[in-house]
Amino acid sequence: MCKGLAALPQTCLERAKEIKTKLGTLLQKPENAIDLIIPYPEKTEKKPDKLQKPAAEDAAQWRESLDRVLANSYGLATFRSFLRSEFSEENIEFWVACEDFKKIKSPMKMAMKAKKIYEDFIQTDGPQEVNIDHFTKDVTLRNLVDLSPATFDLAQKRIYALMEKDSFGRFLRSEPYQELLVN
Repeated sequence: MCKGLAALPQTCLERAKEIKTKLGTLLQKPENAIDLIIPYPEKTEKKPDKLQKPAAEDAAQWRESLDRVLANSYGLATFRSFLRSEFSEENIEFWVACEDFKKIKSPMKMAMKAKKIYEDFIQTDGPQEVNIDHFTKDVTLRNLVDLSPATFDLAQKRIYALMEKDSFGRFLRSEPYQELLVN
């Protein structure tokens, strides 16, 4: 007798979800330019090096701006962890993906990364859809037709402003940040 999906290993369930998502995408009619870009195989991310904890004086400077937090690898990791605890990690993931996108030189790699960013963060019901208005989505979609490092700039600025206005203040009051100031 079938025990259902619960009997399958977690890796099988995750792979099945990936296949379901890809098949769903293939079965849809191409309504957008993004659907015409060739899909690409996922690369596994390499593990980052162990981060150096900043001195209390350095961490105190993060209060000045969100830019200071994001420019510091430990600050970025701490902020990401904080957003994860608030269930809004997609915002920082999108911001980082846009920063990575701006560094790409190869048109083919740029097209593949743009498709991934769009499908993950911009597309309605994407796995990590960010909260942006329809105007911003439309502008971003139009930018996908003629790719440049600035393709996602408007959406990235909106998400940055959202993090700065909403999450950054709570981050500065959070326990993990306060602990950095003491040590």
